[in-house]
This record gives sequence, C-alpha cells and structure tokens, in this order.
Amino acid sequence: MCAIAGAVAAKRAAFDHSVVADMVAALRHRGPDDCGMRAAAGIALGHARLSIIDLPGGRQPMCSPNGSIWIAFNGEIYNFIELRADLVRRGYTFRTRSDTEVLLRLYEADGDGFVQKLNGQWAFAIWDEMRRTLLLSRDRFGVRPLFYTTRRDRLLFASEIKALFVDRSVTRAIDPRGLDNVLTFWTTIPPRTLFKDVHELPPGHSLTWHDGGVTVTPHWQPAFRGDEAPPRSDAEWLEELRARLVQATRIRLRSDVPVGAYLSGGLDSSVVTALMREAAGRPSSTFSIAFDEPEFDERVHQQAAVRALGTDHHELRCAHADIADVFPDVIWHTEQPLLRTAPAPMFLLSRLVRERGFKVVLTGEGADEVLGGYDIFKEAKIRRFCARRIDSKWRPLLLRRLYPYLPDLQRQPAEYLRAFFHVSAGDLASPLFSHLPRWARGRRLRLLLSDEMRAALDGYDGCEEIASRLPADFSRWDTFCQSQYLEMALLLPGYILSSQGDRAAMAHAVEGRFPFLDPDVVELAAALPPTLKMKGLDEKHLLRRLARDLVPEPLWRRVKQPYRAPDGAAFFDDRRPGYVDELLSPSRIARDGIFKSTAVDQLVRKFRERRCVGAIDNMALVAILSTELLVAQFINGHGKEGYEGMRPRAADVHPQ
Repeated sequence: MCAIAGAVAAKRAAFDHSVVADMVAALRHRGPDDCGMRAAAGIALGHARLSIIDLPGGRQPMCSPNGSIWIAFNGEIYNFIELRADLVRRGYTFRTRSDTEVLLRLYEADGDGFVQKLNGQWAFAIWDEMRRTLLLSRDRFGVRPLFYTTRRDRLLFASEIKALFVDRSVTRAIDPRGLDNVLTFWTTIPPRTLFKDVHELPPGHSLTWHDGGVTVTPHWQPAFRGDEAPPRSDAEWLEELRARLVQATRIRLRSDVPVGAYLSGGLDSSVVTALMREAAGRPSSTFSIAFDEPEFDERVHQQAAVRALGTDHHELRCAHADIADVFPDVIWHTEQPLLRTAPAPMFLLSRLVRERGFKVVLTGEGADEVLGGYDIFKEAKIRRFCARRIDSKWRPLLLRRLYPYLPDLQRQPAEYLRAFFHVSAGDLASPLFSHLPRWARGRRLRLLLSDEMRAALDGYDGCEEIASRLPADFSRWDTFCQSQYLEMALLLPGYILSSQGDRAAMAHAVEGRFPFLDPDVVELAAALPPTLKMKGLDEKHLLRRLARDLVPEPLWRRVKQPYRAPDGAAFFDDRRPGYVDELLSPSRIARDGIFKSTAVDQLVRKFRERRCVGAIDNMALVAILSTELLVAQFINGHGKEGYEGMRPRAADVHPQ
C-alpha cells in the first residue's frame, strides 16, 4: 500500500517536475519505506512506498523493459500469483516478484480492459509513452483513494487532495454542494469533493487522458440479479459462501510482512479472525478499541472472541481527551468533514498496530453491506410493514427493537416513533425509500449554514442527483437489494472505507484488507435471495449459519451493535484543547462565513452547560468543528506545512 502522484501536460508542454516531488513529500505518511519519481517531457509520476510484497524488488515508479510504459501503483492485487502464471504461459518474463510488475505486463498484454481480471484494491497511474496516454484506475469499491484536477493544459492527480494543493495554482475553496452532500449523506457524491475544482475518480471507474482530453468510464458497479441465479438449497448457498470466504481470506494473507486483524467482538470480525487462523494454521495478532462508557464499550465481547480464538490481543483504551487531542490530525487526513468522531479511535488504533510492528490488518468491513446487516435495512422493512396499517398502535413499537443500544429512543412514546418514522405515499414511491429518514435528519443541518451558503444551494437537491444516477434496472430489483445498493454505492466507499478506513489507517501507514469485499464474495451475495440475508429481522442470516462452525454461540447469536464513539461530549470535558474554543468562537464562525454564528453559539452553549443533547446536536457539533478545522488547515493555510527532508532524494528521481 502506497501513495501516488503525478502531472501530465498536453503537447509535451514543459512544467516544473519538482512540484511532483513535493506532492510525493506531502504523502510520505502513506509510504514511509521508499519514494521515487520518473519524469520526461510533459510527464512526471511519483510514488511513496509502503513495502509489503517483494520488499527489495518492488520499487516504483516501475517501467517496462523497453522503457515505454511506466506505472505508479497504490494497492494490492491478491490474485497476482495466478495472473503472473498465466502471463508466463503467454511468454512474458519478470524481473521482480511484485504485483506491480504483473499490472505492468497485463497492460502490455491486454490493454485498458485488464482491470476486469483484478481481484484487489487499487489506484494506479499508467503512462504509455508510445500513445502519449495516461490511464488512471480505481478499484470496485474505492478502497484506495484517487483525486485529480485540471489546470489549463495540465492534469494533476494524487492519492490525497493535500498533495494537489502543493501546486499553488490549484483553487482552495469550499464547494457548497460538497459540504451539503457531507451534511446529508456523510460523504460527497463523486466526482464532487469538498473543494471546488478538485475531483474524485469514482469507485469502479477509470480515467483516460490524451493530449488534454479527459474521459471517465465505469468498469464496475454493484448489481443485483437474484432472479437470474440458478435455484439452490440453503445448504448449497451456505457451502458456496464458506468456500468463497475461505479463498478470499487466504489470498489476503499474501504478504512478506506480518498480518494482523481488527477484532471488535462482533460477528464479522470474529468470522474473519477465525478464517485467518484456519488458513494460517496458527492464532492471529488482533487489535481492538475499548471505551470507558458502557454505551460504546464492547470489551466483554472482544475478550470472549479472544478466548475462543486464542489470539495475541492488543487493546487500545480511548477516552474523551484522546479523541479531542487527535481530532485535528484526523481531519487533516480525512480531508472531509465528519458527523461522527468514530474515525478518531480508528486513527489511534492504527497507530497502535504500527507500533506493534504490523503494516497489514484484515477487517470485517463490507459484511453488513453485501450480506444485509445494517439496522437501516431492518428499519426499511418495518416502515413498509407499518405503512400497510397506518392506524396501527403496535407496529411502530417494532422500531424499538432496532436500536437497543440507543437509550433515548427506547424511552420515546409510540406517538413519537410513529411520527418520526412516518411513511407517506411519496416515500413509498421513491427509489430512495430506505434512506429517506436518515438523509432527512442530515438535511436539517443545512439550517446551520450561513445565508450566503444557503443561497449558493438554492435549487440543489442531492437526493435528486443520486436518484438520477441509479442503474437502469434499479426499479426491477428487490427493495432489500435497492437498500443495499445505496449503502454500497455511497456510504461504504465515501465514509466507511475512507474516513473511517483508508485515511485513519494510512495516516500511520497501515493497510486494511477486506475479505467480504472480494469480488467473488460480492458476486455470490448479490445473487442470494434476500431472505438469506435478512430472515425476518435476523440480519446476515446466512453468515450467522456459517459462523456456527467457527465461533462460540454467544458471538454468532449476538445482535449487531454498530461501532460508535463519544461525539460532542469529547470536546467539552474539563480538559478540552484550546482549538475547540477558538474555532467555535462567534468571531471565527462569522469570519469564515460558512455557518450561522448565532446558531453555532446556541449549540456550543448547550454543550458547555451540559444540557441534554440529542443525535442531531452531536452531528451538528462534530460537523461544524471538523469543517472549521478543514478551513483552517486547507483554506487559510494553517495546515501541516513544510516537507523538508521528506522529498524524494535526487538519486530517486529517474529522468527518462
């Protein structure tokens, strides 16, 4: 896992290649083991390396034997051994044992379409000198980030936005629609980002640049075709799921450095850890987070999993002060506002992983999306059930079963539940039905924006934008699968795998790997009958059946508890850092002009006086603070500047 950066100019126009060296320097946290750059007329590729496969032989950028094709690659290709064997049979030779060289040779053999053969997570740049063409590509779920911008006759790209800002000509300004996206959906809608004129290459897409022209095309998107799958018994589905998960885990253990695992005590991470032990023939090293508040803490379940699986376990204790202390660093790495503090403990956990000598961890991310584990899926089923009997007094009470870990919701009367989860005829007709309550709550945060920001959003509706981009056959899918698609296409890549995943881990040069997102597992899950994903309100039904042979009964029977962390309260303990008061002060809010200073002041006073705050208050506080941090770091120039001593050495810059 690494970082890439580069620039290309039309008609071999000259530009200062040192800007790419500075871009690489800005990304060295992702690749501290090595760095390099290749440059020629009108082109420069840079790379910062985290060495995991072929430690001595995988230096980048790497070029073809005749020097006409270069590659800078961030990621892992898990089936590279099989792909390499096929290429050898076809007459290709290799100088290294790296998956990077396999990509290079695959491009030579099969052209742009070779990405269809890849099982992995990637963001890469391939420069074809003969065609004067740059190919950028990103994996199916966008595990590895990739951003770009165009400046006159140039295209710049990088693994993180901060590297693009090294070029002083790149605009530094907030995009109001990008901010509105985050407040509503927790992430931006690609290719939009929080920053004007900076674009995200969407997950499952490739970009081709040729002589100043840019073409972006999809190579994959989530799809559900359960009605086309051959009929199978439940036992056959179970056997196939186990076989594919075993294989997905086995190939994700391919590494020349030790591999650990995150163990939350939930079903997904416990299954992954058990499969790791089965594949490796020995216990794993595992890592988890513990909180002081019982509302967030899962230590009882984590320790039960540790005892059952015999792991060498490492625990991170996370208090309010820990979250507040690292929050500016977290925002520097997420490059996007947050509505929850959950990425902060993950940031600290990845630091512990690195301190214990690990660069790679397997996690259970993706299981909820592909196998049907989220409360929002249950909520949609209950809301549809309630809509059939609007006058029922009892059906809304089922909603209390969804969130046993939210005491405030449990105390609400039936009238509140009925009103909060109200279903209109318009809701039932909407293709976005399952997510409308969540997004409606987020849209309430728009009221906090300044008059100028709200004016800039006049007439814009992010939900309409999402609806306009749905797959052509979306309406023919089962409603459960429609809910899954919305999670898999938006929140999973934009928040779970990004702010809470790649950015938190790669801040300390730790690579996450996700067996549940293996393309063969995803393909099977897309064909599963929805009743095998959620039977009644029993989430991940088929996975629970599989887990019976892997983990003790209390673990596979355990109802899902989403990973959460203390939010607004973390910033208003007796020992709060000075940046909180500074960034939330009326004068600062008014000067930056993003939020309404009177509304922010009322919210802050509520937290300072320790009055009762709800979920919306917590989301609002974290959103405002994280946005103001981003403005301070990236717009006003108070970020982590100066990369002296981190630039590629002169010996690493390879002229072509």
